[in-house]
Amino acid sequence: MAIDLAAFLDERGALVADGGMGTSLFELGLTSGDCPEVWNVDHPDTVAKVHQGFVDAGADIVLSNTFGGTASRLALHGNEHRVAELNAAGVAVARSVADQAGRSVAVAGSMGPTGALFEPLGPLTVDEGAALFAAQAAALAEAGADVLWIETLSALDELAAALAGALTTGLPIVATLSFDTNGSTMMGVTPAAFAGWWQGQPEAPVAIGSNCGVGPADNVLAGAGIHAADPDVAVVVKGNCGVPQFIDGRLWYPAADEDMTAYAELALDAGARIVGACCGSLPRHTAQIRTVVDTHRPAAEPPTEAEIEARLGVVARPADRGRERRGRRRAG
Repeated sequence: MAIDLAAFLDERGALVADGGMGTSLFELGLTSGDCPEVWNVDHPDTVAKVHQGFVDAGADIVLSNTFGGTASRLALHGNEHRVAELNAAGVAVARSVADQAGRSVAVAGSMGPTGALFEPLGPLTVDEGAALFAAQAAALAEAGADVLWIETLSALDELAAALAGALTTGLPIVATLSFDTNGSTMMGVTPAAFAGWWQGQPEAPVAIGSNCGVGPADNVLAGAGIHAADPDVAVVVKGNCGVPQFIDGRLWYPAADEDMTAYAELALDAGARIVGACCGSLPRHTAQIRTVVDTHRPAAEPPTEAEIEARLGVVARPADRGRERRGRRRAG
């Protein structure tokens, strides 16, 4: 059953998005260098198991395993000719779980970065980027996605390309940037500038926000900045569990063992209407967010940066940039 995201959001007030697909797949056998999207065809039951875990934990929105589904990203694995197949399979797996949930669960077609820089810093034009995103978006839409979910971008030119490609389908759109560099994206976009971009779009996304990044505190602060710049936009906060470290052959996320209650409470008080988690998170984190969304009483005032730091840890500073860059991975 198709779900209208805007109506779903209006009905519920706040929604819970899922957690880390990539993290979950690594727990189930994906190894570094593998192409996660191929698992939609080769290991669909495993991908379905990940979705089922998040649905059972209370997610209202599940993102398809298609983050790297543009031809440019799939080319890294020699799969650039499989855009339609792998993206459609990703939605089909998510759809099979969502439709058996016994309640409304929206399927979002995940669209991550192309992996290429745009002019003048790189070779890709906005029109070329839009074509890459349009091909992915068409496959996601035709397979039955309820919404297209553009995520983990850093530059407004790539965002413009992604939006142009996604708009060719007529589906509602969500867009999130990664604010991982001293309060802005790696390409210098601030939360306020992102809100300003949203205000200037004739066909704007249903929701915009922050995802991935360097930890829960930075994502909440970015969400607060977007909401302060435009209280009318539906804000998404979908932060990761900190900058990962490679220990004993495994990625370890410093906040992965923490209770996500404070994060979810602060995200809601900062103005978020869709709250989820990203890299390092598992279904138990989603369950904690679900509990907060169902029981939270809003604070009288938005949280200050000092309060966010007191409850979630210090927000990343300029001296942390090198560590952030070394730690960045694909979303989830």
